Amino acid sequence: MQYPRYSLRRTILRFLIDVSLFAFTDLKIEGRENIPATGPCLAIANHFHFADPVLLISILPPQTEFLAGTQNPSAPWIVKSLPGLYGVIRVKRGTASREALRQSEQVLQQNGFVGVFPEGGSWADVLRPARPGTALIATLNNAPILPIGIDGMTQLFKQRRPQVTVRIGQAIGPFSADGRGKQRRRQLDNIGETMMKAIADLLPPGQRGLYSDDPVLREAARKVADFPYHELN
Repeated sequence: MQYPRYSLRRTILRFLIDVSLFAFTDLKIEGRENIPATGPCLAIANHFHFADPVLLISILPPQTEFLAGTQNPSAPWIVKSLPGLYGVIRVKRGTASREALRQSEQVLQQNGFVGVFPEGGSWADVLRPARPGTALIATLNNAPILPIGIDGMTQLFKQRRPQVTVRIGQAIGPFSADGRGKQRRRQLDNIGETMMKAIADLLPPGQRGLYSDDPVLREAARKVADFPYHELN
């Protein structure tokens, strides 16, 4: 896979996104200094709103490659067209994509950036478990993980220029998973939990979902935690 790619197209798109974010949000970014100057880097963020990807396109380095699901049932057409315009690594939600793993590996091996939403979709506004693919990509490539918390995008188009805060944490990892079978899956699940806790620390307490200290909030989050996209495959 060629890396970097689509430089001119992405520069134009990034400019348009920056203008749109300025027009429609009151955006505050904390921790920008935590973004490493070079990769390999696997950037992860919570996913509560269909427009979250535009934030990461604006904030992360221009050469960042993103993993994106092929199904976006709740998004308007302009958001559904964004993956094609930007050029993403396609993933069919709820499945293991060897091609996506291979392309991610190629980017990270070239000291590149890969962005992903570990929850696998934006069907709820509280933090849910990570799908195993993100941890697998991280362990296969010995890549540090950059956690990002997005707060306020759920108010986009509901309020005039809502306050949107993006908090960028310090990188964690790299991690390894050297087990086999069920043992390896447990290791990946544990790494996924560590990743989501790192994101949770960057969110307001009421949005931490399954990673909240409040048992009532954890129980409420369990009701929306199940991955809903299997039926679309």
